[in-house]
Amino acid sequence: MKNIAFFDTKPYDREYFEKTPHEGLHFKFYVNKLNAETAFVAKGCEGACAFVNDTIDKQAIDELYNCGVRVLAMRCAGYNNIDFKAAAGKIKILRVPNYSPYAVAEHTMALILCLNRKIHRAFNRTRDYNFSINGLEGFDLHGKTVGVIGTGKIGQIFLGVCRGFGMKTIAYDPYPLNDNSIEYVSKEELFRRSDIISLHCPLTDSTYHIIDEEALSLTKKGVYIINTSRGALIDAEALLKALKDYRVGGAGLDVYEEESELFFEDFSGSVIQDDTLSLLVNMPNVIVTSHQAFLTREALTNIAEVTINNLYDFFAGNELKNEVP
Repeated sequence: MKNIAFFDTKPYDREYFEKTPHEGLHFKFYVNKLNAETAFVAKGCEGACAFVNDTIDKQAIDELYNCGVRVLAMRCAGYNNIDFKAAAGKIKILRVPNYSPYAVAEHTMALILCLNRKIHRAFNRTRDYNFSINGLEGFDLHGKTVGVIGTGKIGQIFLGVCRGFGMKTIAYDPYPLNDNSIEYVSKEELFRRSDIISLHCPLTDSTYHIIDEEALSLTKKGVYIINTSRGALIDAEALLKALKDYRVGGAGLDVYEEESELFFEDFSGSVIQDDTLSLLVNMPNVIVTSHQAFLTREALTNIAEVTINNLYDFFAGNELKNEVP
């Protein structure tokens, strides 16, 4: 029996991992996020399982290694929160590269539809029996141009969803696909032409703050900015300023640059100390969801199955097809 320290456990994590066959693996579920202060609970475990907002720096890696952990199974696709230099030669890092690109692409379109047609505002009005439709006008998506940054699986599926609405599509990716159905343009041209900009790229040194003050100065007045990828792709303060200046017409954010201590938790009875997030949440033309784009039954099933199979492959000495080099 291999013991796996399971960090940052939420009810849906436990439900799907427990009901997915995992003979030979014993999950020890902990609600705490993985970091240098909590890694010690993995003592006596051969493996650990972590999530996107855990802090897996050198100190955490060293503590896990000292506890006996030799494999870290990320139950997500992203890995920008891991110090790979510290892990090299000590702990293998595995991930779930594809759990449900449809889930994220569909949530992206849901944000656009809700934001454009003011569904969130209409919902609040009608609950107070206010059936006025003044100020709720949107625009036809048909014929508008959406610019997609990142054409991995999620980006490709989202492009297809947009075409289904009759939208014009353009894309930017430093590694373009050999696909004649995708019109690739430069970042600058994408910023200038797009009515809606949607982010579907990983967070790297080159994509950090890809939407910043300079990028926003190039966009159409009234552009919508949508992010269901990683929070630090957007300079939140620059976005806030552009919203105040009416250069950006609206924003749909499922992720936020400083989300790690906030998202996935209930702070409804607290005063949030992040002034930028507080201002964004309270803007009528901004929708913030709490990193839930992936949250479908199909995605949760796939995450559990792939994570468990990744662990089986490691302990059996098989090829690690989902290892992050």
